[in-house]
Formats: sequence, C-alpha cells, structure tokens
Amino acid sequence: MAAAKKDMFSVEDQELAAFAQAIAHPARIAILKLLANEEGCICGEIVDRLPLAQSTVSQHLKGLKKNCLIKTSIDGPKICYCINWDTVEKYNRTFIRLFETLQIQQIKSSC
Repeated sequence: MAAAKKDMFSVEDQELAAFAQAIAHPARIAILKLLANEEGCICGEIVDRLPLAQSTVSQHLKGLKKNCLIKTSIDGPKICYCINWDTVEKYNRTFIRLFETLQIQQIKSSC
C-alpha cells in the first residue's frame, strides 16, 4: 500500500498493522515464546533451541527489535535479548479494543 494511502488510516490502525506484520512469522512467535520464559537470551542460545540457522535467527531478532518487541543489552561481547513488555502490553490492549469493536459490529450485522 502506498504511503499516501496509509495516511488515510488512523495512527493506531497503522501501528497495529505494523505490529501484526512484525509477529506474522512462526519463527518470530517462537522467539517471543522462548524469551517470555527467560530473563534474557543471547542469539546463540536461541539458535540452539530453534531449528533455524544463526543468520535466520538474527534477521528475525532484527525485525522484532525494529518494532520494539524486544530490547537488547550488552553483556561483554554478547548481546542479550529480552521481551519489551511495555510494547506487548500496549498491543495487547489495542488488539482487545479491535476485537471488542468487531464483536459489537457482529451483533449489529445480519450477516
């Protein structure tokens, strides 16, 4: 969709779509689930637990970080990844509002 067309939608809808796109891959969901059970992980630990190459895991981590779903901290020569719970909570509330709106519309709809 062209950038000019995106501007026709609310900022919240644009952000929600970007978030949905950021998690729209099973590997990214698996990474988030793994990080949810840990206080932090380095890329090598994630690679050891998933059936993916290191370069693939790194690309998915980059996508998650770009959308503020994960945070990083430096531990010597290693980068430690953890979930950004503030972002997760924000989009959890946004999805809940979206689904509540859809349910209300369903009640009104005869389809």
